[in-house]
Amino acid sequence: MTDLKEFVETIAKALVDNPSLVEVREISGERTTVFELRVGEGDLGKVIGKGGQTARAIRTLLNAIAAKQGKRSVLEIIEPNP
Repeated sequence: MTDLKEFVETIAKALVDNPSLVEVREISGERTTVFELRVGEGDLGKVIGKGGQTARAIRTLLNAIAAKQGKRSVLEIIEPNP
C-alpha cells in the first residue's frame, strides 16, 4: 500500500522554497482520510497554484491513489503558522 502522507509531503516539499517547514497531519476514519497540509509562510501560493490548479492536481492524484485502496481522501491546505 502506498503511504499517502509521504506522497503529499514529497509533492509539497518539491514545490516550496522551505521544504523543512512542510507538515502533513493524517486523520484516518473508517472510509475517509483527511490530510492537513501546512507549509511555511510565503509558500502557500506555491501549493495552491494559479487559480488553484496545483492544489486540484494534487487532490486528483491523491484521490486516485486512495480510491485504489478503497478509501476516500480529503486534502486541506492550512494557513502557515505565524
